[in-house]
Amino acid sequence: MNEKTRCPWPGNIPLYLDYHDNEWGRPVHDDNKLFEMLILEGAQAGLSWITVLKKRETYREAFDGFDPKKIMRYNDAKIRALLANEGIIRNRLKIHAAITNARLFLEIVEKHGSFDKFIWEYVNHTPITGHWKKMEDLPATTPISDKISKDLKKMGFKFVGSTIIYSFMQAVGMVNDHITGCCVYEEILKGQRR
Repeated sequence: MNEKTRCPWPGNIPLYLDYHDNEWGRPVHDDNKLFEMLILEGAQAGLSWITVLKKRETYREAFDGFDPKKIMRYNDAKIRALLANEGIIRNRLKIHAAITNARLFLEIVEKHGSFDKFIWEYVNHTPITGHWKKMEDLPATTPISDKISKDLKKMGFKFVGSTIIYSFMQAVGMVNDHITGCCVYEEILKGQRR
């Protein structure tokens, strides 16, 4: 049996491979999932994605399934409980950012009908396909991630620098940055053509 050709970054870590094969680069249009990824990408700042991925289930539990309506109402007692939770990244600024971002996320939903409609507008509701032959070719930011970052910061969002936003765009399939030789690259393109 032939081993599939994949992007090299997941290595042979099962959790990473599953994320690479079934999530990364696949278009997400569910607001709750988009909010989850926005918070997790912010939590990743300064760390590796595998660190966050290993803690994702605990995050879902600790952050009420990433329900922005619940998160925006977190009080000091809840913040203390989160800071004591060893299953998540216990960073006060990142926890406060999640609360701030939940409120602002809901303001966008109120104004635009959904966060999905708002965020995908930046790419004209069509994923951007990278044509990268090797991982070293992938950008860390793009003019679009710069613009989204700037716009979100202006609204008051935290932990939304251009690099974080570009990672978010990759994660939710606004860009397909699988290398051209990766088995998932073509799969995503076929899905778009349908």
